[in-house]
Amino acid sequence: MRPIEGFLGAAGYRTINLDYPSRHHDLGALAAMVGRQLAAAGAGDVSRLHFVTHSMGGLLVRHLLANEQSLRARVGRVVMLAPPSAGSEVADVLAPLAPYGWLFGPAGRQLTTGRCGDTPPVGPGLELGIVAGSTGWPYLLGTLLLPRPHDGRVSVERTRLDGMGDHLVVPATHSFIMRVPEVQRQVLHFIRHGHFVRPGEQSGGPSPGQHLEA
Repeated sequence: MRPIEGFLGAAGYRTINLDYPSRHHDLGALAAMVGRQLAAAGAGDVSRLHFVTHSMGGLLVRHLLANEQSLRARVGRVVMLAPPSAGSEVADVLAPLAPYGWLFGPAGRQLTTGRCGDTPPVGPGLELGIVAGSTGWPYLLGTLLLPRPHDGRVSVERTRLDGMGDHLVVPATHSFIMRVPEVQRQVLHFIRHGHFVRPGEQSGGPSPGQHLEA
């Protein structure tokens, strides 16, 4: 996430790029860790907090906001990049295999199409934009298992989420979607305006002031 962190920082936002031990805990425990990191980073001192997530990070934010109502009250906008909102057929095939569990841990097992339904919904009033990738290369297994279009890890259709405000499909692959310049511009536009760039609309906007991105 460093490229998009740098892009938003250059646009005038105060940013924090969070890391967590994704292979060692389930989604709920990871979300609680993120909440503690945000508190330690001073998130309680800002009046408006935005989130930009990649992949499983979108599920963590859903858990976090469902359990931290004081935080939810200060959330401005959320952009999820390539989230497995409704799980992935790739996880369906791999999750029963022991090596998958060793590599991806409890949270990885929660990424199946059957278990992602346990992730809390976003709820009303959250301004949410989702960016999905449509380039499956070089993920051979994803190409074999996923309905098209997909990004190699999750199909475009399964990135969608009830309550989202906008949805965008870009020619990008799952692991590198955040490095695409157009994606970075669209993320900034959504944070500023609450929607992605529409045909004929410029991607610029007013000065953002002081916000915190995660």
